[in-house]
Amino acid sequence: MAKVHAYLNFNGDCEQAFKFYETVFDTQNTGVHRMGDIPPSPDFQVPESAKEKVMHTALFINESTMIMGSDVVEEFGQKYVQGNNVYVMLDTGSAEEAKKLFDRLSVNAKVMEMPLGEQFFAELFSSFVDQFGIPWMIHFEGNKAQPM
Repeated sequence: MAKVHAYLNFNGDCEQAFKFYETVFDTQNTGVHRMGDIPPSPDFQVPESAKEKVMHTALFINESTMIMGSDVVEEFGQKYVQGNNVYVMLDTGSAEEAKKLFDRLSVNAKVMEMPLGEQFFAELFSSFVDQFGIPWMIHFEGNKAQPM
């Protein structure tokens, strides 16, 4: 069964926010990946101005629940607006579960940000806004697990 995590988007202050959350929850983040860590690709260039922004960070608030976060990068076509700064993230235990949840949740999606597919950080990942306006992420890490 999928674990539910909150995924938080920030307007350039993700790292500062997670340092604060470390003090709130008395824990440390699992590490920080920066936009500049994205593997080079001829199809996708990371602007110099975005390279130090946070691509992903996370911290456990208990044994099974995490908050995760990243900075919004306008050069990627994203725009920070309060209301799109929180996603419900379903961290699935199998590719089959990820596909099933995606097929069901994305019916009549208002916005398909990323269809379910392989990414450099996950065997399967998707982000979209469902038909009711709720932002979702579906994630199956699989064999792409990376130490942070």
